Amino acid sequence: MRTLTAFAVAVPLALACHVHAADRHGHAQTQPASASHSTAGAPQVHWGYSGAGGPEQWGELDTGYAACKLGKAQSPVDIVHTAPTVVESLTFQYQTTPLALVHNGHTIQANVSAENAIQVHGKPYKLVQFHLHTPSEHTIGGKQYPMELHLVHKNDAGQLAVVGVLMQPGTPHPVLQTLLKHLPREVNQEKTVPQVRLVLNDILPASPQYYHYNGSLTTPPCSEGVAWFVMKTPVEVSAEQIAQFTAAMQQNARPVQPLHQRIVLEKP
Repeated sequence: MRTLTAFAVAVPLALACHVHAADRHGHAQTQPASASHSTAGAPQVHWGYSGAGGPEQWGELDTGYAACKLGKAQSPVDIVHTAPTVVESLTFQYQTTPLALVHNGHTIQANVSAENAIQVHGKPYKLVQFHLHTPSEHTIGGKQYPMELHLVHKNDAGQLAVVGVLMQPGTPHPVLQTLLKHLPREVNQEKTVPQVRLVLNDILPASPQYYHYNGSLTTPPCSEGVAWFVMKTPVEVSAEQIAQFTAAMQQNARPVQPLHQRIVLEKP
């Protein structure tokens, strides 16, 4: 069990998200990569990270994606100005978990057993999956990192809390190496490797400090009411690991979104 310093939330921690956005797939795409989403009479274009289905067009692809265009609390964001707040507790209750990977057409996602969880302000959120983006979706003072890992948690009310871990070039990362070694070849087919277990605590950086704000899913339907915790200290991954994941998935990061009236909190 790891206890980190956390912060009081200036606005409600998380609003209800779409039901399908709060299942095992969290804020990763839940439809097959070949599926289409569109408004009536519009071209059948599936969302992606470039071209006609790129991030700038997400809000036009489906009426259910309106938040991608009209939302005022969207993610990711560029973290520049922050405010200190009252100290609370955030506890990681991570264990080892069997390896179960899915290539969902947009990222590589690891589904996780329900025994893993966090406590946010005393409320339990179960870890349902984690996945990767390249380059990073969040930026710090305009700086973008080569990769970012998202740990997606859900409470019994279907509310989401996501922990973001930035990744910078350095030594090879053991968890990432395991994922890359067992990359699934088929889309939307879960690949399990029972004899391999992931040590989830190894994903977290040594430093407990992080930023917190209220945001959204970073993929369609861009539902808002997601509690974000972005770790301040990046973990290291090797240049070879970055290149291998990028070659497999290409770039899969949504550009940063306007902060509007939101406040990003951090430890004093």
